[in-house]
Amino acid sequence: MKLFRSNPWHCYAIPRVFCAFCYHSETLPGSAPKIDSLYGRISRDCDPRVPIVRVIDQWLEEGRDVQNSELHRLIKLLRKYHRFQHALQIYEWLSEQRNPNLSPGHISVRLNLISKVHCLEEAEKYFDSIPDTSRITIQVYGAMLKCYAEHKSLGKAEATMQKMRELGFLKSPVSYNVMLTLYSRMGKTEKLESLIQEMENMGINWDMFTLNIRLNAYATTSDIKGMEKLLMKMEADPEITVNWNAYAVAANGYSKAGLHEKTVEMLKKAEQLVSGKTRKSAYEMFLTIYAAIQNKAEVYRIWTLYGGIGEVWNSGFLSMMSSLVKLDDLDGAEKILEEWESVTTFLDFRIPRVLITAYCKKGLLEKAESYIDRLKESGMEVDSITWDRLASGYHAHGQLEKAVETMKQALLVGWPGYKPNRFILTEHLKYLKEKGDLEAAEEILRLLRENCHFSIGICEKLRSYIHVESSSCKKGI
Repeated sequence: MKLFRSNPWHCYAIPRVFCAFCYHSETLPGSAPKIDSLYGRISRDCDPRVPIVRVIDQWLEEGRDVQNSELHRLIKLLRKYHRFQHALQIYEWLSEQRNPNLSPGHISVRLNLISKVHCLEEAEKYFDSIPDTSRITIQVYGAMLKCYAEHKSLGKAEATMQKMRELGFLKSPVSYNVMLTLYSRMGKTEKLESLIQEMENMGINWDMFTLNIRLNAYATTSDIKGMEKLLMKMEADPEITVNWNAYAVAANGYSKAGLHEKTVEMLKKAEQLVSGKTRKSAYEMFLTIYAAIQNKAEVYRIWTLYGGIGEVWNSGFLSMMSSLVKLDDLDGAEKILEEWESVTTFLDFRIPRVLITAYCKKGLLEKAESYIDRLKESGMEVDSITWDRLASGYHAHGQLEKAVETMKQALLVGWPGYKPNRFILTEHLKYLKEKGDLEAAEEILRLLRENCHFSIGICEKLRSYIHVESSSCKKGI
């Protein structure tokens, strides 16, 4: 394996422009001038555990200036590449240092970031603290609705939707689409249909996104008749241009229902509609669906087409490796990993993690250990999620001592947003309790509290579990 550049925060590494989150990484030509900019400094300072505002403060201390509009552009880019913590830090800096009165649009973005970085409860507190003049707007209420939908908080989402009705904010398909997506994800087909009927009664026109959500709801619940009826209606409507995504959604529905011939038929239709910039996301979806129906030949054919685009993105490697693991083609997955290693400069842990996870599930723990050791030897800091996968592998194959130590390592890394599997965590605490090693159990709880992996309430419940003998403790958390 080639040595990677020393940048442990893989998902945020910058290839050509800003980040290697999606693209495969390439070094800039040696002749290219190195321009010092705030943009460049922020993109390089990727550790989410380090406050990004230090970069801004240093920039200003050097006598340079930065406009609020530039900071908002940086926030947009940071959000695009999932650097939510840094994006939120810049918003907080703007509010404290420049302008405490953000516009409703900017407030809505900050609200969504709080929900992602902290928790839904913190987003609600922020929402309640916003003055009515800024809070009672379609942007802010729409953002709160989206927070509830992302956290699958159905009751609160429905209550917010009702409040938006009363305020007269439901005049376009945007908020309806958020709610429709939530109903689709939760398999609430009847409620979805009721909301569609409401849109019709209010004269709100559907957009293609609405139709695809509805189609996906049928696919998710394996309502093949409903899915086919809607698809035929879409095809017959001269005002609707059915795109590749609609056929891919239908293909996924047929796949879930075990109708593989129909799945292939839909995928072929979808492939005929792919062009230009849509090829990347389309091919990644096709790879996943062909793998789901165990069609290895088509998976490799689509991968060849993907390579023809010219630049293979990290998300493409991730889709292909995940597909090959589903096909139980670990040899093929290893070759794709080698191909990725040969072209990347920055490490995106999601990609090798696919293979590490597969090794752990199959009991090939030595292979998983070996790959992680090679990463460490390259100077990389292995992330919490990868350690967690290895810990799960040890747990599944009865190596509890190693499982506990590896989970502790996952907690020590302090990866923002990481939450260990609660069932496995409880099993590890049970193991330490039965072993009589309460000191080690307390150390795990300390790490959980310090890095905010769980709420204080859950940590206290876990603490009671290891110290108190009761019927409820014996049942687990």
